[in-house]
Amino acid sequence: MHKHLSRLERVWIDAPVYFITTCTNRRTARLACATVAAVLVDEWKGAQSRHGWMIGRYVVMPDHVHFFCAAAHDDAKPLSAFMKNWKEWTSKRIKRQFHLTDALWQEEFFDHVLRSSEGYTQKWEYVRANPVRAGLVTEPDDWPWQGEIEEL
Repeated sequence: MHKHLSRLERVWIDAPVYFITTCTNRRTARLACATVAAVLVDEWKGAQSRHGWMIGRYVVMPDHVHFFCAAAHDDAKPLSAFMKNWKEWTSKRIKRQFHLTDALWQEEFFDHVLRSSEGYTQKWEYVRANPVRAGLVTEPDDWPWQGEIEEL
């Protein structure tokens, strides 16, 4: 193996956990309310049966969401297809409830592969502190729009 490719052996992961961040269109604060969070969580709960993706922990911020996910099986839809469909369905439901006409989500999303359970724990601690850093609450546990769908 070429020297510059040798690091690939250390990066390959059989069942990766992804850390996902996706933002609202123009970073409009529309997400951190009970009605919207319920739609997002409901769609995450159906992700495994619809797309083959398990959703772990999540935090819903006013203008973006963070969540962790992993393919449930080999036949899972590609991550990009899952995200496209999840955004489409959540957008339709939320726009209908709030009579919105403009796009809810930005087209793109950020994904990061976690390389270990330690990475998951560290990233979760950082993410769950987001509401504190944003000045929305004083303690992470006080933020009502966070949780875990399945243990990854």
